[in-house]
Formats: sequence, structure tokens, C-alpha cells
Amino acid sequence: MKRLAAHWQILAALLLATVTALALRGLFANAPETSTAAHFISGALETTKFIGELFMRALKMIIVPLIVTSVVAGIASLQGVSGFGRLGAKTVAFYVGSSLCAILIGLFLVNAIRPGLDHGKPNETVRKAFENSAANASEAERAKIAEAGSREAKDFLDVFRSMLPENVLSAAADNGKLLGVIVFSILFALAITRLPGDEIATIQNFFKSANDAMIVLTNWVMAVAPIGVYALIFPVVYETGAGLFLNLGKYFITVLCALAIHLFVVLPLVLRYAAGINPWNHIKAMRPALLLAFSTASSSGTLPVTMRCVQEGAGVSKRVSSFTLPLGATVNMDGTALYECVAVIFVSQVMGIHLGFGAQFFVVVAALLTSIGVAGIPSASLVAILLVLKNSGIPGADTAVVALLAVDRILDMSRTAVNVFSDSCAAVIVASTEGEALFTEENQVLPEA
Repeated sequence: MKRLAAHWQILAALLLATVTALALRGLFANAPETSTAAHFISGALETTKFIGELFMRALKMIIVPLIVTSVVAGIASLQGVSGFGRLGAKTVAFYVGSSLCAILIGLFLVNAIRPGLDHGKPNETVRKAFENSAANASEAERAKIAEAGSREAKDFLDVFRSMLPENVLSAAADNGKLLGVIVFSILFALAITRLPGDEIATIQNFFKSANDAMIVLTNWVMAVAPIGVYALIFPVVYETGAGLFLNLGKYFITVLCALAIHLFVVLPLVLRYAAGINPWNHIKAMRPALLLAFSTASSSGTLPVTMRCVQEGAGVSKRVSSFTLPLGATVNMDGTALYECVAVIFVSQVMGIHLGFGAQFFVVVAALLTSIGVAGIPSASLVAILLVLKNSGIPGADTAVVALLAVDRILDMSRTAVNVFSDSCAAVIVASTEGEALFTEENQVLPEA
């Protein structure tokens, strides 16, 4: 009997986790702390969180060796520095353009819907929700906000410092500093192209074989993806209260609508007219990666699956995908940039601060620049939001971000899926400009688990 495709397994796990979490929440949410039901739910949450952590650790375990082997094997096959420069220029141009487009979509919708206003005036209900959230914030939330608030604009220069790590092994041990690993891998690959022909072939064969082994290991990890996805989603759904979602409903819908427009309208149009690719066909090929990105809220954690989907489902070569995708998982954050813009304008509306054209232009530029420096890990964009809020002169930044943090997980999952899809579009479009024969609907083979 044919095995169920990977994306259907992950989708089933998502739905099952949501249904069981909502059912148990409805039955036991108000159970006394000393009751058997409360102990059962506590044990279930701890168990699923532990399993989810193991799954995320397995994904993160393979990221660095996968990046190193794929980047070195791919870039070393380019025709020296000129081939790399052409590929790099196309990739960076797409990433900057797509992020800017996403920000402008968010800016348009937040000004059109005005989620922070009630009949043209600052929404007092939401402002009180901000204050209540700040007053009832947990120690973990307070610590996260305090850490994020301690960052300054000059701290984002660390992005450029991290490109040249003093110790590449230390950078490899920190999944938040993947940019240094990528830069080292690129430089090492370019150095290989300067060696004698026989030595080039030896090193290329080694890294190609190592990359093939990493793909096998990725398939092993993905075999348990449905279990990992269930374990990640169950506690999120169970612990997410509905109160703030009701108060922040317009904001929540504004962000989701903007993300949906970028994911299902703008990027597909770019695929159609820039690469001649059937957008729906590409979305089908990317389903396993998109569902995993939504489940994990981590662009970096999804990278192994993104690379497999782009190569097997879209026909992009390792030469292109091994450069565009690791770089995209680190610096291309369309969904994050869009979210930052909407969040800042929303808070300014609630606080009664009018932002003119100049101020909103600053928000656009700041969102674009800070999104590049945001690590591909959950909730890292809170740092950027606080930074932009404070530099825009908007009061009550810390209070507002605590409330946004309460509904951030679902939005984080959604914008991560947009980030990953944008990375895949970049790979396809760059591959098409490089003259690669991409898969069509007739010869496409969708990746399986």
C-alpha cells in the first residue's frame, strides 16, 4: 500500500493536535490544581513539550553540517568568483525587493483597516488590554521583554560582525549565528576553485558525498515529523487563551491578511511572470516545508526540508539552492518585516501617536533593515519591534509588546511560513535566470516523507 505523502502526514498531525488540545481545554481548563484532571493535563503538556524539544533538537542538529556541505558542494561547482558574484547579486536583489514589497503591503493594510482605532479614536479597550497584560505578565515574559529592550540600534552592527566570526566552530555551535557559518563556507568554496584541477575534484567529491549523506539523515528526521509536529502544536493550542485574541482581533486579522496577500498573490505573480512557473504547482511542491515552518516557527529549523522540497519538487539544482536557501533562512524575512511594520503602526494608533509620511517611511526602512538581522528563531522579531518603537518616539513600548507577545506565537508561525516560501521563490527565480530546466507539471515529482 502506498505510503501517505509527507505533507498529508504533517497536516493530519496539525489538525489532530488542534482538535485534541481544544477538546481537553474545554473539558479541563478550569479543573482544580489538585485534581486528577489537572495532573493529567500537566503531565500531557510536559510530555509533548519534551517530545517537541527533541524533534527541534534533531532538526537543529543537522542544520550546520547540511549548510556547510551543501554550500561548499554547490559554490565550488561555480565558475570561480564571477559565477558566484552573478548568483549573489540576483539573490540579494530578490530578497531586498520581496521584503520591501511585503512591508508596503503591511503598511497599506494597517493604514486602511486601522486596527488600533475605534471610530477614528485610539481604542481604549486595547490600551487597557495592554496594561492588563503587562500587569499579569509572567516572569519569563518580563525577562524576554527586558532582554529585548536592552538592545540598541548600534547592536545590529553585530550582524556584520557575525559575518566574520573569530571562531567558526563557536559560530557553528550557535544556531543564531548561522550567517558566519555561511560566509565561511562560501569563502572556503571559492578558495577550492583556486586549487589545481585534481585537488578540486577530490574535495568536490568529498563534499558532494557528505551532502548526500546529510540528505539521507534529513529523511530519517522527517520520518518522525508528524509526531514532532503534534508535540509542538498541542501545548501551543492548549495554553493560548482567547481573551486577548478578542481584544486584538482586528490587529490579528490585519497581519494575517497582509501575510496571505504576500504569500498567495504577490509571490505567485512573481513566480508566474519572472520565472514562468505555475504558482500552484510550486505551492504543492513546498507543502511539507510550509507546514513544518508553520509548526516550528523557525526558518532555520525548516531549512533541511526546504532544500529537499526545492530540489526534488521544483527541480532547482544544488548549485543554486545550496546558496540561496541557507542565505535566505538567515537574512530574508519577508513575513517578519511585514509583521514589524504592522505592529509598530498598530501600537502608535492605540497610543494616539500620529505618524506622518516621514515617520512611516522611517518605520519601513527600519523594518527592512532590522528584519535582515533577526535570527530565524521564534519571537526574535520582538527585539526589532521594541527597537523601532523606541526610536519612533512611541510611549508604552514595553507594555504594548507584552500584549503582542501573548498572541505572537500563531503570528510567528504564519510569518515563518511566508519567510520560507519567499526563500523557495528566490531559489526558483534565480535558477530560471541561470537557464536551469525546472520541473513542470508534467515531470514534477513531489517529495515524500
